Amino acid sequence: MSLEFILRLIGMIVLALGGLRLGVSLAALAGEAPETWAITTSMVGALAGLILTPYFTTRPARLIHEQLNKMPPQQLVASVTGLVIGLIIGALAAIPLSMLPQPYNGILPLIVAAVCGYFGATTFAVRRRDLLGMFRLWPSFRVGDEGAGLTPNRQVLLDTSVIIDGRIADISVTGFINGPIVVPNFVLNELQHVADSSDPLRRNRGRRGLDVLNRLQKEAPVPVIITDADYEGVFDVDEKLILLAKSMGCAIVTNDYNLNRVAEIQGVLVLNVNELANAVKVIFLPGETIVLNIVQEGKEIGQGVGYLDDGTMVVVEEGRRYLNQTVETVVTKVFQTSAGRMIFARPVG
Repeated sequence: MSLEFILRLIGMIVLALGGLRLGVSLAALAGEAPETWAITTSMVGALAGLILTPYFTTRPARLIHEQLNKMPPQQLVASVTGLVIGLIIGALAAIPLSMLPQPYNGILPLIVAAVCGYFGATTFAVRRRDLLGMFRLWPSFRVGDEGAGLTPNRQVLLDTSVIIDGRIADISVTGFINGPIVVPNFVLNELQHVADSSDPLRRNRGRRGLDVLNRLQKEAPVPVIITDADYEGVFDVDEKLILLAKSMGCAIVTNDYNLNRVAEIQGVLVLNVNELANAVKVIFLPGETIVLNIVQEGKEIGQGVGYLDDGTMVVVEEGRRYLNQTVETVVTKVFQTSAGRMIFARPVG
């Protein structure tokens, strides 16, 4: 038996009894027998209680619960703090107001308390980072402060692309991310949508992303938090991520170039896995030797192409004759391009 059904029954009984008393009173005013009036009004009251009770009990409670689940924790704490401070101010203001003559001494204190509580909650919710930053309570949650960077308390948001990519699990295990990892439910929904795709390639990528997330929850040295925070009326996942990052003061971990640029323009700290991979690639200088497996022909005549363990392409002049062979090469030139690092070499001897 559900709570809503029990409340419907209670509302039906209460309003039926109220209707019964109302019917008796109306019958006395009309000078008629009370039975007909009492039966009619009690039946109307019972029907109204059965239908309307959920709209005054469970429905508002469910709506409040959903809104609280969607609200980021920092915003919730700030709103409650502002509400308490506003009510304290309202209580202090009620002392002189209670000395006014009737009926103002009974009405004005309630109105002032309600107004102060409302403005306190909304002010702290909207300006929480500025207000709390003044008291140095949450300095790590200031958006757009490049000097703050990552701290042990600063959360990071994962987008769908970086979860599917998979390298975030290895990065997390090494300890480079030392703050809590947050995965929004709308990212999980997109990941599940990819895993349920009819396209085998997309389906495999989505399932790999789910496996990576499962590994993160088991092996990551920091907490992995699934949040229900969402934004009604916003359908783009990237836009939701940016709004959530600004609201929570988080950094976004991604390998999506467009999301990277848009987030940076809006003052959100972005950690790009591709940029990290390029930054930690092994640096070879001209004159150093590399043992390389030539796997394919190059674009120019006589060239061969091999790859380092990190995926860096090495173009070997006169390397075509060593196709499918392992050969020792010497580096001749190194180029840094927007796509990554490219190395030119030639066979030794």
